[in-house]
Amino acid sequence: MLDAPMFGDAHTHINQYAPSEIPGIVERAQDAGVRFVICAGTTMETTRDCIRMTETHDMFYAGVGIHPMEAYQPIDEDTYIDLESLAKDNSKVVCISEIGLDFLPESPDHQIQDQVLRQQIRLARSLKLPLIFHSRESHPEVFRVFREERAHEVGGAMHYFQGDEATAQEAIECGFLISLARPLTRMRELQEVAKAIPLENIVLETDAFPQPFKKYRENWTEPRHVREVAQQLADIKGITLAEVAQVTTYNLTKLLGLEHLVRN
Repeated sequence: MLDAPMFGDAHTHINQYAPSEIPGIVERAQDAGVRFVICAGTTMETTRDCIRMTETHDMFYAGVGIHPMEAYQPIDEDTYIDLESLAKDNSKVVCISEIGLDFLPESPDHQIQDQVLRQQIRLARSLKLPLIFHSRESHPEVFRVFREERAHEVGGAMHYFQGDEATAQEAIECGFLISLARPLTRMRELQEVAKAIPLENIVLETDAFPQPFKKYRENWTEPRHVREVAQQLADIKGITLAEVAQVTTYNLTKLLGLEHLVRN
């Protein structure tokens, strides 16, 4: 067992916070037992921002990716090479993230999203990096693409999961972990699904980003809140916080190739 609960945050958008906010966010995360945080790219520009953050904060790691809501044009050869270079040239890039499909009415063209997703899966397989994916109104299509593109060869996690048990099972069968966030603390139906998912198939995240729509700054989601998610999961499963921390942190470090963080 770990001497004290240690957590990782599988998915954030910390780069969207003002630089002046970051030292306090890091301190609060460390106080909560968060050892490492993944900052997900959504465009080429934000991917570079995430990578820059890893250079000044030891606990930050980066994901390289183009979000489906930013997939307004196909990934051409130059863009593919740029993404590949960003990942290859930075040892703290640990995943391809945030990618996926999003089929809301206002979302970009579905065929372009499909091409962008497939190219990024191919990049992940080439670089042997896991995928952290987003799916909104698109679960059947995402899983079809994963099977066709052999995404199971690298695996990954289904980001900000709020689906039903059947969706969770299909994701697991495709080689992916289930990434739970703060909705677990308030959605009764999600709590029932989480109860049924083996702990060995779960990682934790916050999807942290600035939330000025909330009345009080202290309520904005930060990596420190991953501990709150873990406590809720412990309560649901009738086990200790330390047990949740041990297994979910191990799952995430194994997925991202960061096992040394647990050993140290």
